[in-house]
Amino acid sequence: MCGRYAATKDPATLMKEFDAADGTEGHAPTENYNVAPTKNVISVVERHPRDDDGNVQEDEPAVRSLRVMRWGLVPFWAKDAGIGSRMINTRAETATEKPAFRKALSRRRCLIPADGWYEWRVAEGAGKKAPKEPFFMTTRDGSSLAFAGIWETWRDPKGEPDAPPLITCSVITTDAIGQLTDIHDRMPLVMPRDRWRDWLDPDRTDASSLLEPPSLEWADSLELRPVSTKVNSVRNNGPGLLERVETEPANLDESGTGALFELPNPK
Repeated sequence: MCGRYAATKDPATLMKEFDAADGTEGHAPTENYNVAPTKNVISVVERHPRDDDGNVQEDEPAVRSLRVMRWGLVPFWAKDAGIGSRMINTRAETATEKPAFRKALSRRRCLIPADGWYEWRVAEGAGKKAPKEPFFMTTRDGSSLAFAGIWETWRDPKGEPDAPPLITCSVITTDAIGQLTDIHDRMPLVMPRDRWRDWLDPDRTDASSLLEPPSLEWADSLELRPVSTKVNSVRNNGPGLLERVETEPANLDESGTGALFELPNPK
């Protein structure tokens, strides 16, 4: 977790919800009911402005804005961007220690808005190859969830010097809590609204105390909605994926494997 989620709100809606300016520069991805790793996503960051020479003006107030990033962290020191497909998630328990994540956790934190996320449950007593039942975890009032994330800027060492950098992100995960443990043992680290300011604060370099999961009351307020196995394939998209299914035979995905998710080729 987290390997798939839904993000259907446009920048105008997210600007109001997160009190942020639009920094997507017209490149915001369209609504996506089946967001998969390596796809472009909208994130929320808070940064001090830069002057005309590109220098950070730390004495000026930080500005919160929406940005477009590719899901799958590529550390600044990576030789190849392909590593990002293996870094879609960052475990909260080790984020402060691992070289690939600790600097971004200190300096480059973001929020990743989502309508909700998908998780797959194996039937009790079933074997490892048994088909899995998908669920959609979402709020009951339609408000966005805000996944805690980190981001990085990467430049291709073999590319043109003036080529634009690749901006990538990773979702921080933690142990599941409350009713979510009935579905899976992990969950994205979701930031309640009262933690947004501290998490995004560019002047706060010690984020270790911010990695605690939300309250049990919050977890138990979510709707855990059984959905169609059509979500198993990234080729399927559309609002029908979010519809509740009361009962559905445990079918394999289109590849016949019953796999949790399939990674698209990085672009």
